[in-house]
Order: sequence, then structure tokens, then C-alpha cells
Amino acid sequence: MYKIFNLLLIIFIILFFFNIYKYYSSNTNIKNVNLNRSNIDTIVDTKISNLPILQNDTDNVIEFNSSFLEEINDDKKRKFWDLLKIE
Repeated sequence: MYKIFNLLLIIFIILFFFNIYKYYSSNTNIKNVNLNRSNIDTIVDTKISNLPILQNDTDNVIEFNSSFLEEINDDKKRKFWDLLKIE
């Protein structure tokens, strides 16, 4: 039973890849791809021309918090270099 299941699975995998290869190598697919590649400029131009232009509504949205600078400007000495000293 186990061998039959493995054999069927292998056959399905081979058929799957064969069908994919058959589709991508078909003449209709190759013609469609070439047509799309040749018309890509016109397709992009038509899509770009239909884009709406949005107005800028981000004026004065971000307010700077100045209290952070007041916290930093204290007169405490930093002790980073003291951490690196060997006693």
C-alpha cells in the first residue's frame, strides 16, 4: 500500500510539472507575453494618466516637543568613561 501511494504521488508530481512546462512553452502564452512586453509603455501611460492627485494635508501636523531638550540640559556629569576605568 505504501509503495502504491508513493508511486501515485510521484506520477502526480511529474504530471504537475509537465503541465506547467506545457503551458509556459505554448505558442499562445509566448504570443501573449511578447504582446504585453511590446505594449508595456502604453499600458503604463494609460494607468499613470488616470491616477488622482491628492492634496497635501500634512501642514502643521507634527509639533515639536521642547520639554525633551529641557531634560537633557541638566548639569549632571556623565559617567560613561568611569565605567571603562580599571580600578
